[in-house]
Amino acid sequence: MDSDQSVVDPAVTATADDIAAMRIRGAATIADAAAAALATQAERSDAATPAAFERDLRAGARELYETRPTAVSLPNALRYVLRGMEGETVSALRSSTIDAAETFRAELEQAQSKLGEIGANRLRDGDVVMTHCHSTDALACIEAALESGTAVEAIIKETRPRKQGHITAQRLRELGVPVTLIVDNAARRYLDETDHVLVGADSIAADGSVINKIGTSGLAVNARERGVPVMVAAQTIKLHPDTMTGQTVAIEMRAETEVLSADERTAIGGDADEMPPLRVENPAFDVTPPRYVDAIVTERGQFPPESIVTLMRELFGETTAEPWDG
Repeated sequence: MDSDQSVVDPAVTATADDIAAMRIRGAATIADAAAAALATQAERSDAATPAAFERDLRAGARELYETRPTAVSLPNALRYVLRGMEGETVSALRSSTIDAAETFRAELEQAQSKLGEIGANRLRDGDVVMTHCHSTDALACIEAALESGTAVEAIIKETRPRKQGHITAQRLRELGVPVTLIVDNAARRYLDETDHVLVGADSIAADGSVINKIGTSGLAVNARERGVPVMVAAQTIKLHPDTMTGQTVAIEMRAETEVLSADERTAIGGDADEMPPLRVENPAFDVTPPRYVDAIVTERGQFPPESIVTLMRELFGETTAEPWDG
């Protein structure tokens, strides 16, 4: 008997938990993990009817989608896989879903390599690159430059509160790049020694605005004042198609404990009745207006931010439905 109750495979739930807790991080890594999770859901599904199979896949996709509202690569990955789900039998639906996930993951792997080659063309021998947060797309540009014989150095902002800059520092040192690690507040001072600011993006809006780790916007403003070009490395999975119809991008607020531990809260007065209230806010991202960005580099070429909407329309059309709500 076909039940109306959706069944989500434990592997999907585990992946969702890892994404929410940032054990899986980085837009491309999140997208890859989500596609793999849906393939596992399809492979393991015990659904007796096509309707039940589709309902279970959409429920799994919904659980994944709700983990990170700002990381647009996640819903774009889910859209790709669910739209590839075709057939009139459970067997056909299972096969087409797995095939769609595998195709997506293969294209995703190639996309970063192509993006890196394009971005590397903007770097010259001896350039100093300043980074913010950790971006595998940005790293791909540097790695491609190194492979072509271009020597670069890096100034890396530690990127509080989670210090993702430490990951970037480790990866670049493993590639043989000399690294200078700085606190976030020192960025302005070191821009005079910088040839390029190179950052990734969690999503890009139709007007060319870049949504990335908190602190990106301030860095871009300072870089423009110093005359340092800002390059955003972002695969097309990070384009936010819903913004073409006027939807705003949600900015994720993360736990206050990333900023202030329980002991630290107590040390500064905590929630003592005789003191004014203490509120801690921890936005994960900010929005950099397109006027502060020189180029957005994708696997399909580099674009001025104002023209990214043309690419978005080419890839997604004018509107994008949410297949997990179907």
